[in-house]
Amino acid sequence: RFVPERMVPFSFPLSKCALWDPVAMGDVIGSHIAYYRNPKLSMMEKTLRLAYRHAKQNEKKLFSCFLLGTLAVDEDGEGIMLTIDRFDPGREV
Repeated sequence: RFVPERMVPFSFPLSKCALWDPVAMGDVIGSHIAYYRNPKLSMMEKTLRLAYRHAKQNEKKLFSCFLLGTLAVDEDGEGIMLTIDRFDPGREV
């Protein structure tokens, strides 16, 4: 589903040497991961259990963490698969 009010423009960090002309050309278009493709999410059971255990042991109601994985396009180009296989609790500082 295309939701333009939730889309945020992205920009690249400043650098001394540019590999392309940064001047905008053409009309603005939206890019959304699920606009043209059917997304699928796969998560390893071990990763989910580790994240759940960490959340239960954490004394705070809110905490930060990272779920890491791989994004792949199906062979037919019609769908994408996000496979989450690692949990990183992060650091407090």
